[in-house]
Amino acid sequence: MEITEAQESGRAVAVLDGRLDTATAPMTEAKLTEMLKQGGVIADLAAVRYVSSAGLRVLLKAAKLAKEAKVPFAVVGLQAPVREVFEISGFDKIIPAFATRAEAAAA
Repeated sequence: MEITEAQESGRAVAVLDGRLDTATAPMTEAKLTEMLKQGGVIADLAAVRYVSSAGLRVLLKAAKLAKEAKVPFAVVGLQAPVREVFEISGFDKIIPAFATRAEAAAA
C-alpha cells in the first residue's frame, strides 16, 4: 500500500494505491488518523483493488473519527470489486462515496 497526499478544492486527499488488508491496515489507519487531525479527508480508492474486513474497519474508524471531530470524510473512485464489498457490508450507507474527488469536495 502506498499513500500519497494531494489536495482537491482545499480539501486533503489520501490517495491509496494497493491492497487494503490486514498487512496494510495499521499503516493506513495511522496515515488517515494523522490527516484527519488536520481536517476533512477524501480517501481516493481508485487504485485499490481489494479491501478486506481489516480494511473496512480502518475506513469505519476514520469515518467515526471524522464525525467526532465534525469534519468531512468520504471515499471516491471505488472499483467494482471494492464497491461490491461496500454494498454487501452496508458501508455505502455509512461512509459517503462519490465518483470523483471534485464531487466529494463539493458535497
